[in-house]
Amino acid sequence: MASAVERTDDLVKEYLIYRGFTSTLKYFDSEIKTDREKGFRVDKIIEQLQLFIQNYDLTGLKDYWGYLDRRLFCRLEDVYRPTVSKLRTSLFRYYLVYTVQMKNLEKTQEFFQKQAVELQGQAEWREWFILPFIPSPEQNPVFAPYFSRQWADTFLVSLHNFLSVLFQCMPLPVLLNFDAEMQRTTSFQEEYEQLRQTLFILQGESRQKKDEETVHHRLPPYVQHMDRLGDTELDLVSSQRPVNLSTPPRNFFSTFLPQGKRAPAKAPQAAGSSPTQSSMGRKDTVANHVVKSKDSAPAREPKMVPVTGMTPESSAGTSRQKRQQDHEKQRKELFYKPIQQNVERKGESSDSEPNTEVMSNPTDSPTNQAQASADIGACMEQPFIKLSQDEYGEHHSSIMHCRVDSSGRRVASLDVDGVIKVWSFNPIMQTKATIMSKSPLLSLEWATKPDRLLLLGSGVGTVRLYDTDAKKNLYEMAIDEAHPRILSLAYSPSGTSFVCSAAAHAARTSSGSEAVSHNALPASGKLLLWDTKTIKQQLQFSLEPGPVAINCTAFNHNGNLLVTGAADGVIRLFDMQRYESAMSWKAHDGEVYSVEFSYDENTVFSIGEDGKFIQWNIHRSGVKQSEYSLSQDATGPFVMSGYSGYKQVQVPRGRLFAFDSEGQHVLTCSSTGGLIYRLNKGETGLESVLALGGHKAPVVTVDWCSAVDCGTCLTASMDGKIKLSTLLAQKS
Repeated sequence: MASAVERTDDLVKEYLIYRGFTSTLKYFDSEIKTDREKGFRVDKIIEQLQLFIQNYDLTGLKDYWGYLDRRLFCRLEDVYRPTVSKLRTSLFRYYLVYTVQMKNLEKTQEFFQKQAVELQGQAEWREWFILPFIPSPEQNPVFAPYFSRQWADTFLVSLHNFLSVLFQCMPLPVLLNFDAEMQRTTSFQEEYEQLRQTLFILQGESRQKKDEETVHHRLPPYVQHMDRLGDTELDLVSSQRPVNLSTPPRNFFSTFLPQGKRAPAKAPQAAGSSPTQSSMGRKDTVANHVVKSKDSAPAREPKMVPVTGMTPESSAGTSRQKRQQDHEKQRKELFYKPIQQNVERKGESSDSEPNTEVMSNPTDSPTNQAQASADIGACMEQPFIKLSQDEYGEHHSSIMHCRVDSSGRRVASLDVDGVIKVWSFNPIMQTKATIMSKSPLLSLEWATKPDRLLLLGSGVGTVRLYDTDAKKNLYEMAIDEAHPRILSLAYSPSGTSFVCSAAAHAARTSSGSEAVSHNALPASGKLLLWDTKTIKQQLQFSLEPGPVAINCTAFNHNGNLLVTGAADGVIRLFDMQRYESAMSWKAHDGEVYSVEFSYDENTVFSIGEDGKFIQWNIHRSGVKQSEYSLSQDATGPFVMSGYSGYKQVQVPRGRLFAFDSEGQHVLTCSSTGGLIYRLNKGETGLESVLALGGHKAPVVTVDWCSAVDCGTCLTASMDGKIKLSTLLAQKS
């Protein structure tokens, strides 16, 4: 409540200044200075009471307690009146004991003279009137307990707790309840977001079932058992197969007639049936075939008799049989496989005809059905579904770092101009703070305890500890003048220390220029451990074989291990309990850009200047477990070109890859957005599962915040845009 009152006072002052009520502001400030309730701060109230006692101001003590009684205690229920009375009695006894201990008997006698009328009728004060006349009251069994340190501490703690509970239970004005209202609104917004995502999932499942039903039941049952091909099917055959001079005409009847005898094909209409009736009759025949599928084979032979009977008995009979065989062969080649798939999908009996055909339009062909079914199956096998993608566009230059805090509520992003934005994305995207720096900034890292603190590493040898809630610098630490470039920061999970990497100027060029030559000697550097409680350097790590610039650092989950990647291509593993190097190995040809522990912390992943993404076994002295080759789009240096020969090159600064909550998938950079791969054990190569996309410039750093089934991927690019992709994990 005290913090709420203080913030409200500041808001009221700001409002009065804005409105120009200067005289009101003066009265307001003066009354705050003489506020007897001390802004509802319990420690200040107890401090005021002790001040009256130490000054032997009995009148002031009585007046102040009377004010508290009229202002606060009188609003309590009657059941609490005995407690207030006991606290008042203990307060006066505390005053008397202090006067005796300070050997000021005049003030002791003065107390009884002024309070005699009020106290003589109270039983709890009957024995206390002899206190001024006892030589050593601290040895008297009646008064000895009150002269002990334990009784004094117990009384002060009891009074403190009583006032604290009283202030918490007091009815507050609406203006002081804005924190509760804000929390209630935030909870409602979070609940709304969860319900929205649940609705999206249910809609996706409903749409998926609808698509499956559409695929399986798109054709009526009788069409699935047509025993002959019509003109539509022959059109499909001719459109899907290359043109062959020996292919017979598309007309069904002319298929079985010689070239000079096509006209009599209209003879069946002379029997008194129209084309429509003939078509209906064919469908009726097929319907009967569906009902009696076992008799369909012999029923097909008589249907061919009227048609073949119209051909003359000549040498054309051989040609007719050959064309019929070719036609049947084409039918089998074209439709056999899709029909078998359709039969399995529909659950047909095993004794159905293997030559049963499916009649449909070209757009609803069995091939298209199988393709649609495969697409749905592929969609179901995707480990993630991209629910949405939002953009944060408050930066106006290339991003260097983009990190989510440990609670997953806030994001800190740093661009090459030294502008830092602290923003939230749940439930809405909103900028919380903007940090401007006169000196260049090269690194940032969130604190773990408390998570509102942010470490900022500069290019002039300083590290700042910034409070994102209060929007002010808490400390600024001078690290090392000889190594002014703070390349990397890592906050210990214990919350009591952090590691910083300081390097000389030759470690790297600026983010807008070319990278250092491959043959150049790695720059000198230091790796230091700082204590956040004392704000002092705790120790300097030994970097063998010599001092070298450390580009990246990472702790394991409990802070017992620290892994680093250096400009000389060496990965070093430190034991943080002994503060010494546990092992080191040559990892990359060139600099190590990014390094992280795996999910089970038995291995370490790294990305280097050589474009390799490697997994190392830390239990076997850095044995290479897996190696994956990545393109320059994923490893850097990153290049962005423009008109008139404009070219910008940026050396990697931030995290180049990030894992999901279970460590089975990894997010990397690319020229158009983030790429998610599946890590396959015992296999070479990464399996691409999802491309996030959305960027028009190369992505230079990524981060992955996971919570339950919904995760958030952050991809930051050279044009200052940060894409926030919300993913839904599909559990198998």
